[in-house]
Amino acid sequence: MIHSMTGYASKTRDLPGGSLSLELKSVNSRFLDIHFRVCDELRMAEPALREAISARVGRGKVECRVYYMAAARGAQQLQLNDDLLAQLESVGRRVRQVLPEARPLAVGEVLRWPGIFGEEAVDQEALVAAALDTARQALDDFAASRAREGDKLKQIILERIARMRRLVDQVAPFIPAAQAAFQDKLKQRLVDAIGSADDERIRQEVVVFAARIDVAEELARLVTHMDEVERVLKQGGAVGKRLDFLMQELNREANTLGSKSVVSEVSQTAMELKLLIEQMREQVQNLE
Repeated sequence: MIHSMTGYASKTRDLPGGSLSLELKSVNSRFLDIHFRVCDELRMAEPALREAISARVGRGKVECRVYYMAAARGAQQLQLNDDLLAQLESVGRRVRQVLPEARPLAVGEVLRWPGIFGEEAVDQEALVAAALDTARQALDDFAASRAREGDKLKQIILERIARMRRLVDQVAPFIPAAQAAFQDKLKQRLVDAIGSADDERIRQEVVVFAARIDVAEELARLVTHMDEVERVLKQGGAVGKRLDFLMQELNREANTLGSKSVVSEVSQTAMELKLLIEQMREQVQNLE
């Protein structure tokens, strides 16, 4: 199976003390690059989340966002945790003794402190376990999203390869006759310039130039590279870098074909081939 480097997935999970949300999204990158935006309650889960993502994703710039939202309580149930409030005040006073310029906690910061309203403290181990389980579920959706897009990109590339084959098949029969006609024209011009058709120099020049304009090898290599592209796509897996190399090779053969062309049909075919190759390269850059 072929995966695109572009994907998205999100999961939300209700917990006894609140709700957990996890979001994954990725874009193209030369390597695997993982970035996290994690709430303070789940900061300790980041290494395990990184390991889980690395096990499922081989390439791309991945952003993982994890948030925990504590359940809201009614106004009539609000009751300050006096013990915790006293601890915060004591700790703040000790900090300012060592660091006189330290800013004391604002009222809003105190009210947002975990457990300040007497609710049960968050079970960190249970929260981390829930985050990892949610991440595994999100990664399943994430991989499926990348696989669906990868399959669409595969079909686009195969369609371009089929069009390239038709172009090569159409132009190949005209090349021998076109080259023979060009050689005759070249020979006649040399005869007109030198004045003798039996001159050995004329035959040598014609033979040398005929070798220079022979594009049979370029057409054969184009077909070979197209076969390899189809084989790599059929094989699946992490094919992006391999296909990118093949696009470079295809483009090089198309350029050579155009530079050796002596008839407009071959030149036009070379231009159309280069256009199709560029279209494929744009899609290949999205593949893992």
